[in-house]
Amino acid sequence: MNYKSIFRPGLFDGQSIVITGGGSGIGRCTAHELVALGAKVALVGRSLDKLETVAAEIAADGGTATTHTCDIRDEDAVRAAVADIIARQGAIHGLVNNAGGQFPALLEEITLKGWEAVIKTNLTGGFLFARECYTQWMKENGGGPIVNMVADMWNSMPGMGHSGAARKGMLSFTETAALEWAPAGVRVNAIAPGMIVSSGMDTYPDWWKERVKVRVKSNPVKRMGTESEVSAAIVFLLSEAAAFISGTCLRVDGAAPNVRINWDMPDHKNNKAYNGFHLAVTPKLFQEEGE
Repeated sequence: MNYKSIFRPGLFDGQSIVITGGGSGIGRCTAHELVALGAKVALVGRSLDKLETVAAEIAADGGTATTHTCDIRDEDAVRAAVADIIARQGAIHGLVNNAGGQFPALLEEITLKGWEAVIKTNLTGGFLFARECYTQWMKENGGGPIVNMVADMWNSMPGMGHSGAARKGMLSFTETAALEWAPAGVRVNAIAPGMIVSSGMDTYPDWWKERVKVRVKSNPVKRMGTESEVSAAIVFLLSEAAAFISGTCLRVDGAAPNVRINWDMPDHKNNKAYNGFHLAVTPKLFQEEGE
C-alpha cells in the first residue's frame, strides 16, 4: 500500500466499512486509507464510473473494494444498496456517511427545488443510509461506529444557507442516534471539515473561489486542510481508540470558527499540512497560484 497513514498497520483487518460518496474527494481518500489499514470497503455513489475508478486504484494497491450505485435520497434504493453490501461484503462493521453536495447561492436566489435537493442530499440521505445500516445489520450484530459528515456551519453559512441548515440537522441526528442506538453497541459521531483542498473546488463559480482565498487568509493557521487530515479524523472515530466517544463532533478546520474581529491574526507559515494520500489532486485554483 502506498497510503502513508499515521495509524498502525492492520488496524481494520477483517472489517467491512461502507463509504458513501466514495467516488471522489474525502470519500475517495478515506477509502484508500482504510484499505491501507486492512479494511474492505463498499463504495457508494451515483456515478458508477467514478466508483469503478476508485475501486481500480484500490485494486492496484492490493486492496478490495465493491461498488454500489445508489441515490441516497431514494429510500428504496438505499434499502436495496445496503442489502447488496451485506450480501457481497458479508457484514457492515462501520459506516462513513460522507455523501453530500451543495452549490453556492444567496438565500433569496435559492428555489424550493434547489433547497429540497440540498436538504435531501446532506440530511435525508445520511439519515436513510445510517438507519438502514443500523436496522439491516448493526442492531442485531454487535453494533459498530457511524461517522457523519457535516461542515463548518457554527456561526452561520452565508452563501450556502441550504447546506448549513442541512448540516445542523445532521448534527442533531448524530446526537440523537448516539443515544437511541447505544444499547446495540453503535457509536455515532460527526466530522466537521473546514476549507479542505479538494478537486471539487474547480466546479465552483469564480466569485466563490475568490471567497475561498479570503477565508484562507483569515484562518488562524493560514492554510487550507488536506483530505488526509479529514480522513485521519474519520479513521480515529472508527477505531477502537474512540470506544468511549459518541454523540459528538470533531472539527477539522484550523480554528476558523474561533476567529474574532477584535483579535489580529498575523501571517505565518508555522502550521505544516499532513498529506498521506499518494493520489491527492490539487485544484487548479491553487495550481495557478503555485501553492
